[in-house]
Amino acid sequence: MDWFEIKNWLELSTGLPRDSLHIYAGIGVQLAAALVCRRSLASPVPWLFVAVAAFANEFYDFSQIDAPQDRKISYIDEAVSDIWNTLLLPTLFLMIARFWPDWLTGKADGDRN
Repeated sequence: MDWFEIKNWLELSTGLPRDSLHIYAGIGVQLAAALVCRRSLASPVPWLFVAVAAFANEFYDFSQIDAPQDRKISYIDEAVSDIWNTLLLPTLFLMIARFWPDWLTGKADGDRN
């Protein structure tokens, strides 16, 4: 079973559209990378894992299509949308954890002990 078949299986077995799967995959990769690398979500390292995975996935998808040039151009629009969906929440998590960590902990700066 290749990567494309795995993605099709996930879509069919979960009943979720691919756009939703991109969102969940981005969050999952970010959390898994943070855990494995022992980094906080405030570190750009887990976010970079998500970015590399998103671009690698879209490159693989693009390399698998055998279509005329006009179809490839519309595919690029879809790829941009997929990358956007994959990176949006991990970017938000990175920004919040990095610049407003008290939103995540519920502690104000003076309350830290």
